[in-house]
Formats: sequence, structure tokens, C-alpha cells
Amino acid sequence: MNEPMYGPVNIAALLHRAAGRTPDAPAVCEGAEVLRDFSQLAERARAIGAALLREYGLRPGDRVALAMRNTPYYPEILFGVWWAGLVATPMNARLHPKEFAQQIEDCTARVCVATDELMGPLREHGLGSAVLTSVAELAGAAEQTGGEPPADVRPGDPAWLFYTSGTTGHPKGATLTHANLAAATACALADIGRGMDASLLHIAPLSHAGGLFGLAGVARSRPQVFPRGGAVDARALAEALRAFGPVTFFAVPTILRRLLDPALLPDDLVGQVHHILYGGAPMYTEDLRRVIARFGARRLWQGYGQGESPATITHLRPEDHEGDDAEALGRRLASVGRPRTGVEVRVVDADGREVAPGTTGEVTVRGDTVMAGYWNNPEATARTLRGGWLHTGDLGRLDADGYLTLVDRAKDLIIAGGSNIYPREVEEALLRHPAVAEAAVVGAPDPDWGELPVAFVVFADGREATASELDQHCLGQLARFKRPRDFRFVAALPKNSYGKVLKTELRGVIGRSPHTEPERG
Repeated sequence: MNEPMYGPVNIAALLHRAAGRTPDAPAVCEGAEVLRDFSQLAERARAIGAALLREYGLRPGDRVALAMRNTPYYPEILFGVWWAGLVATPMNARLHPKEFAQQIEDCTARVCVATDELMGPLREHGLGSAVLTSVAELAGAAEQTGGEPPADVRPGDPAWLFYTSGTTGHPKGATLTHANLAAATACALADIGRGMDASLLHIAPLSHAGGLFGLAGVARSRPQVFPRGGAVDARALAEALRAFGPVTFFAVPTILRRLLDPALLPDDLVGQVHHILYGGAPMYTEDLRRVIARFGARRLWQGYGQGESPATITHLRPEDHEGDDAEALGRRLASVGRPRTGVEVRVVDADGREVAPGTTGEVTVRGDTVMAGYWNNPEATARTLRGGWLHTGDLGRLDADGYLTLVDRAKDLIIAGGSNIYPREVEEALLRHPAVAEAAVVGAPDPDWGELPVAFVVFADGREATASELDQHCLGQLARFKRPRDFRFVAALPKNSYGKVLKTELRGVIGRSPHTEPERG
């Protein structure tokens, strides 16, 4: 593993340095209240790290699982784990207790720290040999004694086990080292730039990209702001924005679409939004145009990444969201931007050979942000990191200007009669119909064609369309063989907590009777 691009070896030294540089600056806030300055946050992290070693008997390199919703205690616990030279395993707070247990067992965590609402379900289910402790219990064990700096670690030592979302198969723990996190932090500071010159409002889970962007906020000595009670509602957002705005926040497309509603974010508070960092799931062009119309292009920054290269593969800059050339702008908005600082991106064929611009292939990535491998899974590591490149499993194409357009996940590609159909292209076409709010397209087995596309459609409020109308709409925009052969009208699409549509669930219901089946051809 290469040396980190930015700053310290132990990533906890980001906080240690911020406390020395700006000790009195607000560090952790809830609602309109400042809870900790940087000096206090660093002392709390040091004390928590010491307690994990002393009271819980951990040793450097041991794993600490975090089953925690967003809470103002999150930063001090996360940094406390690193301060002691331990490995953090932040987990999605919306997992089932069985899923928590699977991840804890996989990484052999010795301690699991949980927020109050998860303590009962986790205790009832059982976590094997891991000790379950609440945030309050850990805080009570953390004594305010001494002032040791962060533990010595090597750049290649694990710091964060980032478990994949598990939409298919068993989740795997991407091993992110201290060097990986330092590189990702440096990359965020370089590429987001002035977007980090604001308070950071946490409305997305800190267990994933929200927490990674939080590292850049600490490096820049910016306040970490939590809506009161963890709520993403009009009252909590207004309180935080008025107290600490303008704010920068990360949002998945599902939340970003909600913020288009003035009932959640009134028009008079839009000016308190400094930058919106978005990603984590596909952002369709029609939705993005509505976001631009409300917030303005210069407030928007899109990041494309995976847990294996955390939130750090390509980016669409604010200036990429605007332009006088409508055709060129449309191509950019349909893309996920250009490679991040210090990151190489190639598109390759099935044999690993780089393909020409405009040709679809698998997206591969190389750089200091790429994981060391999957925890305790050498076979999956070898498959994914073959040839020294991260093979993302995403299909895409690079244009002559270096912009990457994602076509689909390789596993979602539909092959009908030997012709490739990319579901995202069909979904984009459906979303241009005024009655369609959301759409997801999957392949259904067919004895004659191999596979045929099936569209699951959610209507916009107060609107609807017939299958025949949607079929004609698609015929006006797509080659005939690409259009859906079956439309399923549903109240909502199944999604994980990060807004990704669970297409495996949709494939599971395809065998039920269709609403319609337009003729083939």
C-alpha cells in the first residue's frame, strides 16, 4: 500500500491536529446547540479509545462494530476507535438483528456499540462472543485522564471495514486502511474545494458516505451538525439551517427528491444551503434537472464511488451542471463526471483490455483510495482486484472528454435475442413520461428470446397511464427491441436504506401474472 496522500498515518490524527489548530471552534452540534468544540471532541475520543482498551480488554487491531443511528456521539466514538489503534466496523442502523450478527461474526468484532433503540433487539438476538454495550455505557467508562496522542499504526493497517449493501449474496467487508482514508480525505478536499467551507449537516447515515465526508470536515475544522433527534423533517432542518447555515450536506437521490418539496425545505431556506453532495444510487437526468432548477447548478456536486473505493471514483463538478450547449449539458448530466484527483479510471472488455472512447465495458479503478481487499475473503479479493485494478462490476463508457456514463450493473444487463438492453436507458425513457415518478427495469426469462425487459412503475401523485400508453411512449424514444414487454404498476419500489432499488426482489415477483404483455417484435 502506498503512503497516504494527505496528513497523518493514523486517521485519528486529523482530529488531534484540528484540536491543536482550532481548539475553540464548534465541532459537534445538535439542533441549534454546540455540544463540543474541537478540544473537547478530541479529549472525548481519546478517553473513549482508552476505555475500549482498559475496560473492555481490547488490543490494537481488534474490531469494534457500531450499530448506531446518526447521533452526536458518533464522531467521538468513531475517532475513539481509531485513537486506540482499533478497527471500526460501522453498520447500517436499519439492518435486521440477524444481519448485524452476520457482519459481527464475519469480522469477529469483540465489542458492539449500539444506540438505545437497537440495544433490545440486539440483546434478544444475541451477538455471539461480542460484548454488547450502549453509547451511554461506553461514555460512562471513558474517564478524563491523560492526553496521549493517537496510537501508532502503519499506513496499511485496517481502519474501517465497509460492508457492501448486500443487495445480492452475502455482504463483504471492504478493508479500508488508514492510508485509504487519508487518500479519500485528501481527494475530497481537493475536488469539493469550497464546498467544504461550511458546516456539515448530517442527514445521511454516518456508517457510509456521510461519515467519509465527515473526515474532510474535521480536517477543515468544520462543525458536524446533527438535526435534533436525528429527524429529517421540516422543523429539525429549519432549526439546523438557521443556526449553522449555510450548510453542506450529502444526500442520496431519494432524499434529494424529497428536498424539492417546499413543505420539507421552504424556499426561504434554500439560501442556507451551501453545497449539496449527492450520490450513492443512480440519479436520473430528469430528476437532476428539477434539482438544478431549485438549488442552482453551482450548489451541486456529484460523487460516484463504491465501498471498495469509498465515495471516490469520479465526480461531476458544480460547473459541469450548467452550460449553454444543451446537447453537451445533457450528456454531462447523464454522466457521473470525470476521475477524481489521484484516481485512474479505465473501461475494459471481458479480457481486461481497455476499450475505445464511447464503447461500453466494465469500469475499473486504480489509486490510493482502493481497498486493501475483502476482510478474510481472499477469493473475492483476487477476483475484484485482479491485474492491480478494482473491477467495479459497473458497465459504463468514457467519452472523448473523459466523462464516464454508467450504463448499468453488469449483473443487471438484459440480453434479448443476442442484443444488449441496458435497464437504465429504458428507465430514463419511462421517467420522461409525466405520469411516471419512478421506474425500475429487470429481465424476465423467455424461452424464445432468452430474456425480455419488465418495467415496474410508480405513478406520480394524481397521475397514471395505461400499459399501452407507456408502450407507445417508449416506442417513440427507444429501439423497438428495448421497450418493456410487461408493465407492473406498484405503489413503491423496494429499496435499501441508501435508496438503491433491490432488483433481486423485483425479479422474484416476475413469475406472477402480468398486467399486460404487448406484442413482441
